[in-house]
Amino acid sequence: MRFRTQTQEDETSVNLTPLIDVVFLLLIFFMVSTTFDSTSELKIELPEASASSPVTQDKLIIMIDPQGFFYINSKRLNNQTSELLLLELHRLIGNKKDTPIVIQSDAKSPVQSLVTAMDIVGQMGLSHLSIATTKATK
Repeated sequence: MRFRTQTQEDETSVNLTPLIDVVFLLLIFFMVSTTFDSTSELKIELPEASASSPVTQDKLIIMIDPQGFFYINSKRLNNQTSELLLLELHRLIGNKKDTPIVIQSDAKSPVQSLVTAMDIVGQMGLSHLSIATTKATK
């Protein structure tokens, strides 16, 4: 008796459709369950003081009103020129390059005034600069 031999191999294959479905569902799950941080903040290097010898540093506050006039520590400058701001900062700070500077600009003030103040602080070589803001109310 002669038996028939199979010459055709059984082709084995993997059905990828269920695997793709599972990966797609996992992707949707992680996208929906992930929370995104919508707040942003400026990275500022703050001055440090050792605990053994505390150093008190007065910060210098530059305020800009809605008309674009500069105030340094609540004292209004005579005009809006960058030269006057530079001279006044040189007079108050001198060579103390580690003095912290805080710029408080009104929301309705011209952007050019803020840029001018930041530019003057950068020209002086001051590195401890922060811009004061308030949290938006919803």
